[in-house]
Amino acid sequence: MYKAYKYRIYPTSQQEASLARSFGCARWFWNYALNLCQETYKNTGKGLSRGYIQGLLPALKKEYEWLKDPYSQCLQVVALNLSTAYKNFFDKRAMLPRFKSKHGRQSISYPQNVKFDDDSINLPKIGLVYCQRHRNFEGDIKTVTVSRNPDGKYFVSVLVDNGQANPELIPVGKAVGIDVGLTHFAITSDDSKFDNPRYFIKRQRNLKRKQQKLYRKKKGSQNRNKGRLAVAKVHSKIARCREDFLHKLSRKIVNENQVIAVENLNIKSMVKNHNLAKAISDVGWGMFCTMLKYKAESEGKQYIEIDRFFPSSKTCHLCLNRVDNLTLDVRAWTCKHCGTHDDRDVNAAINIRNEGLRILALGTSASACGGDVSRASKTSVLLDAIPVESGSQHCRAVSVNVW
Repeated sequence: MYKAYKYRIYPTSQQEASLARSFGCARWFWNYALNLCQETYKNTGKGLSRGYIQGLLPALKKEYEWLKDPYSQCLQVVALNLSTAYKNFFDKRAMLPRFKSKHGRQSISYPQNVKFDDDSINLPKIGLVYCQRHRNFEGDIKTVTVSRNPDGKYFVSVLVDNGQANPELIPVGKAVGIDVGLTHFAITSDDSKFDNPRYFIKRQRNLKRKQQKLYRKKKGSQNRNKGRLAVAKVHSKIARCREDFLHKLSRKIVNENQVIAVENLNIKSMVKNHNLAKAISDVGWGMFCTMLKYKAESEGKQYIEIDRFFPSSKTCHLCLNRVDNLTLDVRAWTCKHCGTHDDRDVNAAINIRNEGLRILALGTSASACGGDVSRASKTSVLLDAIPVESGSQHCRAVSVNVW
């Protein structure tokens, strides 16, 4: 089973310069290969294989000498990532690959020859870099990805094969249904409600001041770069607070239940409502469901997604009577058939739990329909990586970005 561990690293100024050159070369080769794929498809209607893209490197290194600066296999991984991105697009798991910018997150990957030495990590052509290794891991290192966030922090993600098989499904025990919302982040079928922390709203005023200072700076000046770094730090703080909340809540739910049922929400369409787009983007429903899924599967527990068109709010969980219309301003309603007065969100969570148990009893999967079914073959072991969030009191892990 593959697991990913993330550590923060502290390179020296000289190592930062070397990493910046490596980031730039990998980014340039990605954009070059992506442009070549697009032009080839326009002219011939066919794409380019990973082997063909990798075969371009020897000639490009003779033409552009600076391509020899990074570790050679880092550029070969770019071709692998590009082919994986196209495969995910054709399998309808991701959007079409886009060109990369020098602004934002930068990363390179090392497929081998990376070793840990106590509190340091030895990267080819970079040397020993101090690593805050707050926990150990067991297994063979498959891939190491070095990344730099917009706020200037460096991280290393280590993909490890621990040699263990995927855990077997445990018997069905306690089941929970989860209904997500904006006033309360999550409402469970056992009548537990978790408030929405609204991290972006709490720091919106500070972010506004930083952005106003940034746009008053002269373009291209050093002060503008400092202002851009200040804005990036506020965004990073918001993301880390949100991620910490989602990790803790998802861990609590997975530890207490054996079956977890949630709705399969179409968040991409929901954010088209300009009145709720900011609130929906801030709440992080998609990330929460992703955390629930991989944490449950890593422990042999069952995660079930209910169809988004299932009338969970309009159906009474006792007599299954369904009302014709139920607007969003109605937070509680009385069933005309059995007279039960239900809270809208708790009733929806109970119906989601019951529907999940029904699907589980029939032996079918609500998410395995049409184009959502993934193919059995994968081009990269990164698709099987399970982020590990358990850490020490000094540092907590974050989820790993997968390309």
